[in-house]
Amino acid sequence: MSSRDTYHHGDLKATILGEAAALVADRGAADLSLRELARAAGVSHAAPAHHFSDRRGLFTALATEGFRKLAEALTGARPDFLDAALAYVRFAIDHPGHYAVMFDKSLYDATDPELVAAEMSAGAELAAGVGTLDDPRAKGDPQAAQLAAWSLVHGFSLLWLNGAIDTDTDPMATVHRVAGMLYGT
Repeated sequence: MSSRDTYHHGDLKATILGEAAALVADRGAADLSLRELARAAGVSHAAPAHHFSDRRGLFTALATEGFRKLAEALTGARPDFLDAALAYVRFAIDHPGHYAVMFDKSLYDATDPELVAAEMSAGAELAAGVGTLDDPRAKGDPQAAQLAAWSLVHGFSLLWLNGAIDTDTDPMATVHRVAGMLYGT
């Protein structure tokens, strides 16, 4: 890394991604610009272009980082389905900016090799959690079981983040209760 890459922040790319995640969590991705991120990071308006050619590049990097973080969270939850479900929802709640971008493919390059690898890694970790279910239907049709489990945690996460369900309750206790009801865990 050259001294220009580390000037001012030590890791400008990480700083910009952190600012982007915070701004997306606060108000969405629609109007976010590299110029605004440069201002928020306290660098020249041209500095972010060193790491991200445009908004699409920025959001591709943010989604990649998000999928990597999700894979790490799910890896730490091994090997139990319920622990994976809780880790998924906790990730979404703790990283709403990443989460919003990760699942809006209109924002990023879904063919980017690093993004594809990170997304596949997160998917494999979630599938490993689903693979621990004792339900004979889940064993008989693992792909449907994986889709059902992902639908549960993803849907709950979106409902929670959008305030569509009672957010005065403990989300982890609610996920635990719902997953137990559906999967007998």
